[in-house]
Amino acid sequence: MQSKELFAREEAVITAARNRLAEPFASEEAQAQFAQLLADYEKLLKITWRFMRLSDRNEREMAAANDRAHRSSAELRQKNQELESISAKLSKYLSPQVYASIFSGKQRVELASQRKKLTVFFSDIHGFTQITDQMESEDLTELINHYLTEMAEVALEHGATIDKYMGDAVMAFFGDPESRGLQEDACACVRMALAMQERLSKLSEVWRNQGIDQPLTCRIGIHTGYCTVGNFGSAERMDYTIVGGNVNLASRLEKDAPPGGVLISHDTFALVRDEIPCEHRGPIRPRGLAYPVETYLALSPRDAAARGDGKLSLQLAHLALDADLNAMTPQERSEARLALGRVLDQFG
Repeated sequence: MQSKELFAREEAVITAARNRLAEPFASEEAQAQFAQLLADYEKLLKITWRFMRLSDRNEREMAAANDRAHRSSAELRQKNQELESISAKLSKYLSPQVYASIFSGKQRVELASQRKKLTVFFSDIHGFTQITDQMESEDLTELINHYLTEMAEVALEHGATIDKYMGDAVMAFFGDPESRGLQEDACACVRMALAMQERLSKLSEVWRNQGIDQPLTCRIGIHTGYCTVGNFGSAERMDYTIVGGNVNLASRLEKDAPPGGVLISHDTFALVRDEIPCEHRGPIRPRGLAYPVETYLALSPRDAAARGDGKLSLQLAHLALDADLNAMTPQERSEARLALGRVLDQFG
């Protein structure tokens, strides 16, 4: 409705007043007062009309602004949904800890690194080359994806930062970008490795029912030491990973691990010995290393019970003996043998 249509009655009043003003009045003073009253009424009506027109224009502008705001809001929601979709897809290519640190702003996406003491993990399937020769590529792909999915689930449950997959091999580490302390990181890594071996034994039963006759076993190597961790590569393409001699040592321990076993270095053993049963395996000289490395086999509670915990404790009035045979080094075993021999010799 036009603004003037709203004032039809007022316009009629003005028309009638103008007609009356053209007629004789009782006095000039009365006519002048009537004329002034009509002028004031017309002025007030004009002002009111202008306000109404301004109000109509403001209303139209507000409606247009609201429409633009709604369109912008819809576009913003769509962009947010697209961004969330892209972020969810990108997260599949990054370890959850790295992804969270980047998107929370804790870590900058730039070529940078730092030295840090980490517990490094390597694993691969024993005899994988032979398995690949016996399977069709489609079946092999399904097997590997199933295996890696299960291993990744165990790794994330224990808080590992998954570095990369290399065929059937898995590389992971504990201590960055999140850490629960050096000892707890090492314990979590070894517990994860034992849980992976347990999960793989169950998977082997499933795969055997699917026609894979050869049992699949996994070798795992773990070492704790200083590594360089951060973003490596170029400004256009970078990887968040770890490098250094201690990373290579963990990889070589995995090569020397027995099938189905978790082989750890003395550096890792020193951190987990009070929490996880281990069996001393003696020194090895990994290829490319100039010195031997003392190694230990981490045991699950079931394996430890089957082998005995290797601990001996005796408390008498004049004799105390407390030994952890599995934890003793060869030198400690030799010194203990000599000391016990001297004691027995004195018994006569």
